[in-house]
Amino acid sequence: MKYRNASEILPDELLKELQKYAPGEMLYVPSEGQRKEWGAGTGARLFYEQRNQEIRQKYSDRKMTIEALGAEYGLSNETVRKILYR
Repeated sequence: MKYRNASEILPDELLKELQKYAPGEMLYVPSEGQRKEWGAGTGARLFYEQRNQEIRQKYSDRKMTIEALGAEYGLSNETVRKILYR
């Protein structure tokens, strides 16, 4: 994303109004339109859903302990519990 000088883009009235609220600060202006859900663009959501399903399956099928699952996936026992009980 490229930064642009607001004084080159915005009308003077709007620039003065913005300066009342955020003088000298950088602002992010979101684009119009609908936002994507978290992880939709990168595939992270799908990855974690599949991982969590695997954890639930291993816990129920093989009766792996929470400690063993935590060690296998590099998660804390508390995180494994949250995944299992959701």
